[in-house]
Amino acid sequence: MEKAGRAMDTVEKLKYFGLTGHEGTLYLELLSVSRLTGYEAAKRTGISRSNVYTALAGLVEKGAAYVMEEGRVTCYIPVPPEEFFRNRLRKMEHLAGEIIHDLPGSFQEADGYITVSGREKIIDKMRNMIENAAARIYVSAPPDVLDGLRGELEGAIVRHLKVVVIAGPSFRLDGAIIHHTDREDCQIRLITDSARVLTGDLQEGDASSCLYSGRKNLVVLFKEALKNEITLIEMAGREGTDKI
Repeated sequence: MEKAGRAMDTVEKLKYFGLTGHEGTLYLELLSVSRLTGYEAAKRTGISRSNVYTALAGLVEKGAAYVMEEGRVTCYIPVPPEEFFRNRLRKMEHLAGEIIHDLPGSFQEADGYITVSGREKIIDKMRNMIENAAARIYVSAPPDVLDGLRGELEGAIVRHLKVVVIAGPSFRLDGAIIHHTDREDCQIRLITDSARVLTGDLQEGDASSCLYSGRKNLVVLFKEALKNEITLIEMAGREGTDKI
């Protein structure tokens, strides 16, 4: 049962690479046995013969399978996963570049108070804000979130951006200014270039929501809040040192 659940989860993930449910199921089956005829594929997966042949043709068209003739028998073999994923990502990057180039006019981000919902979308927004930053990044977030953003934060440091982090005692990031705190919650606050702010919490997982804005009054408000928090952390640190 657990194995079947993982397979279904993988099929759902394969949909992000352009495969349908039937195509994803057949691709996994091909990977497990190396080659299949249409008849064998239908028998092993329970997909009807007509749908199997349509899905196998789709796999070939999308670059996930090859056709191999063995005498009078037509077999299908899988393209190695790494090769298939690289090809799809390469194609998507190329098409994205063409689309952006062909779009009319220049895009202007909407100015207002925008709600970003869902943990994954919130993390993606944080990644994009960090990658698009040009000078400064101030971030306060739970340890697991900061670990997930480590690559983007390291990239910002390589670009010589000022990176200030409020984090738990165990978090380390070479090149960043880190203020350690014992406070544990699911709140996140991110300010980039004194121009964009994202704030909220991730406590409810996929039901979480954050507020994103470039409104100056909100940015100033949260800059002051972070400065005050840093001041309190520094004061607490000095008091601890004095007691020692």
